[in-house]
Amino acid sequence: MKSFTSLLFAGATAVVLGLAAQAAPAVGQPAPDFTLTDVNGQTHALSAYRGKTVVLEWVNPECPIVQKHYDRSGNLPATQSAVVAEGAVWFAINSGHEGAQGDFEAEEVVAWSRKNNAAFTAYLRDRTGEVGKRYDARHTPTLFIIDPAGTLVYAGAIDSISSGNPADIKRATNYVQAAFADLKAGKPVATPVTRAYGCGVKYAN
Repeated sequence: MKSFTSLLFAGATAVVLGLAAQAAPAVGQPAPDFTLTDVNGQTHALSAYRGKTVVLEWVNPECPIVQKHYDRSGNLPATQSAVVAEGAVWFAINSGHEGAQGDFEAEEVVAWSRKNNAAFTAYLRDRTGEVGKRYDARHTPTLFIIDPAGTLVYAGAIDSISSGNPADIKRATNYVQAAFADLKAGKPVATPVTRAYGCGVKYAN
């Protein structure tokens, strides 16, 4: 029979390994690959977009903070338009489980996108939460930027003022636009990690 100490060590090791498996991807390291299907039925593999800058945006259309940056200000659609115009790919990802707040059907997503002039490349569903957990996405919105080499270069908030007031957007630093300006200038991203704010991602468990 194994000793109590060895059992305790084994249990502790399992916990550590479990936590490591859920750890956030590190900026400066390769972005975790994934394959998801968009609301139009098209499959997208991150690896297929190597050679392009890719933005991942965790989204929940019914989250008040997401609404601050869409319905109430147009900030995220404007940011999407600006970076997509530079040749980037932008994926909005909803990791809410089926029936969760903001788990829109395809036609609802299309209507919401048109209403808000959304300019993302595709809206992807991650109802199992597998991809969201792989990226340790905890809030909507949370943004990740992946450079053409497949390296994660930014992770965090859309901007520097964590409030629900759209009036604060004009005073805030838009971290995504700032990161793109650095990349365009051939410089390292000056602020590569920030603290995301918003609603909790509606994972199944």
